[in-house]
Amino acid sequence: MTIDHICFAVKNLEEGISYWEQVFGYRQMTEIVENTLQKVKVVFLEKSDSLLIKLIEPKEDNLSLVNFVNRGGGFHHVCFKCREINEGVAELKKKGLISLVSPQPGEAFNNHEIAFLLGKYGLNIELIDTSEKAALR
Repeated sequence: MTIDHICFAVKNLEEGISYWEQVFGYRQMTEIVENTLQKVKVVFLEKSDSLLIKLIEPKEDNLSLVNFVNRGGGFHHVCFKCREINEGVAELKKKGLISLVSPQPGEAFNNHEIAFLLGKYGLNIELIDTSEKAALR
């Protein structure tokens, strides 16, 4: 497994994009995509020779994430890419991680499946098996 991206939850995607562009030199890689199952709006940012950054903004009915961003937001998860998602989930569960969200389509990944697991120290893990990102600019 390799790291695909790290994710930060923000109250407003436009402000988050501007911050990452001005402060860290990232640029917007994708258009904003709505992930209906996860109840977030998503955008990917890129920078040469660096990990991808994903910013998420909660929809109104995603109360736990709304509460998180209202407290300042910040780091949300690290995403690992594996060879095959069901095998990856099974492998991580054997190693003691807890399944939070079983594989389901992720609009930000052109509907390839995504899964979420909880690791030690409260680490929220997203798992994917694709390099595709939706709505590339």
